[in-house]
Amino acid sequence: SESDIVLDDGQFGFNNDTECVDSGWLTCQTEIRLRLHYSQKPAVSITKKKFKKSQFRLKLTLEGYEEEGEDDEEHPTTWSKMTTTLEISLISSNGYKSRHSQPECGYALEPNQWTEYIIHTMDPDNLELTFEFFEEDLSDKVVQGDMHSGFVGTACLLSSTFAESGKDTGIVTLPIIGRNSRQSLGKVRVDYIVIRPIKNFMCDMSASYRKYWKKRTALEVGHRGAGSTQTAKHTKIRENTIASFKSAALCGAAYVEFDVHLSKENVPVVYHDLTCCISMKKKNDKHSLELFEVPVKDLTFDQLQLLKLAHVAAMKVNDHKESLDEEEYIAEHQPFPSLAQIFQAVPENVGFNIELKWLCQLIDGSWEGNLSTYFDMNLFLDIILKCVLQNAGKRRVVFSSFDPDICTMVRQKQNKYPVLFLTQGKSEIYPDLMDIRCRTTSMAISFAQSEDMLGINANVEDLLKNMDYIKEAQSKGLVVFCWGDDTNDHENRRKLREHGIDGLIYDKICEDQTEKQNIFKLEEQVSRKEVISDETMKSCVCSSYCIPCTSEACANTGEAGSIESDSGLSSS
Repeated sequence: SESDIVLDDGQFGFNNDTECVDSGWLTCQTEIRLRLHYSQKPAVSITKKKFKKSQFRLKLTLEGYEEEGEDDEEHPTTWSKMTTTLEISLISSNGYKSRHSQPECGYALEPNQWTEYIIHTMDPDNLELTFEFFEEDLSDKVVQGDMHSGFVGTACLLSSTFAESGKDTGIVTLPIIGRNSRQSLGKVRVDYIVIRPIKNFMCDMSASYRKYWKKRTALEVGHRGAGSTQTAKHTKIRENTIASFKSAALCGAAYVEFDVHLSKENVPVVYHDLTCCISMKKKNDKHSLELFEVPVKDLTFDQLQLLKLAHVAAMKVNDHKESLDEEEYIAEHQPFPSLAQIFQAVPENVGFNIELKWLCQLIDGSWEGNLSTYFDMNLFLDIILKCVLQNAGKRRVVFSSFDPDICTMVRQKQNKYPVLFLTQGKSEIYPDLMDIRCRTTSMAISFAQSEDMLGINANVEDLLKNMDYIKEAQSKGLVVFCWGDDTNDHENRRKLREHGIDGLIYDKICEDQTEKQNIFKLEEQVSRKEVISDETMKSCVCSSYCIPCTSEACANTGEAGSIESDSGLSSS
């Protein structure tokens, strides 16, 4: 009978023995992350002589709420019924263990390990959290009746501290109070971020390319459009302009890469540096100019449009006249286009690799651009993400950032577009960054895995020293892009392709000055054809992936043209 039929639907979240459960994105709840690490200094500092040489294990517990409403138990709301959850993630260059429960006495802190506690809650400003400290080598109970051996003290954190500070990112220092003496044993330094859902915008399940990647040969990405115009004269078209992006599109770029940050009144603008230089004539010397470095965030969008622009590098030379860009009054050649304008002007078949610009702290404690303050991270991302989600249409979009917290927030705030973690690894060109997650390519791989990102965007300088990073990352389910001046060398690009790199970001995208058709546009043409005859395939002179081509070279020879096939997101 029907009632006797038992259907085996398998195990929830598994398909072909592969776990497919996703944590989703933030809708109405908030995520608090507390981190203990050795980026700048040890997280725990002990002052009591008795415990100076002790090794500790830490466990975070959720004690309850700072304030409980009188009617909460009698008339609980739907939101208050939602349980606050607490998980932990451990990340190191050797691997990761993501989102799991803590052991009874917690974990020991390791110098090369990033320890992160993840709290999901509907009441982010009202939590009482306690760090419990256990001495690893102590076999006797400090106080008779203690449940676990070695329990020596606690440090209490109230989440209202974050709201009172007015910052969703920061560091708090907590005293460690002894278990028996009630005296201070030392202090613990807690790094925190608060991730909130996008305000006034709701993501849905209509489409998600967060982990989707169609594997082929290397995808070609135009650096700042048709190439950087500051470090080398790869192109005569000014970088990060509509004209530059269109030029890259004509040269067959599958994606263009560019940086986005906010103007003073929170308009997303496209520009590389955190600061720009403006020129001013001296009062008594009409022929002499003086340059002033100004943060982009301190100028309105209209003011940015009026600038006669000089690059920050011009501050280091005596003759500023040559460093000033010549006047270009054609709109598409103007710097500081808005992100919305770029979406409207660039052909939709060209994907966008959007780098979210944020302050980087160097290992010596200084900040990029000599800035120490910036926007609220949640506000900054909400504005840019809403602009992308409302304007992208069918365009392929990949987000990236050198800041790990930016990558984490973008991953948690939306479910539609993937994220690549930008990393410089071990470099002789760039100084080390403060955050230990940024210092090695191995650590970047573990971090990207832990946050369930699409992949990493690695410094080619580091990859050329160890090409095995590419296979290592790909074997762990990650996509690998690369960036850096060395990608402008044709031989380096050939080597990287041979090792299976997924994406190449470089300046010389228009080097041969010939027009090529975008790979995604070609794919659309192929998908409309029911059959491609063997004769057509054999007549194609493509080096790798061959399809009928309409380029000028092919039209002149009567043969199918050649194009180096790349990989990318697909809206099909």
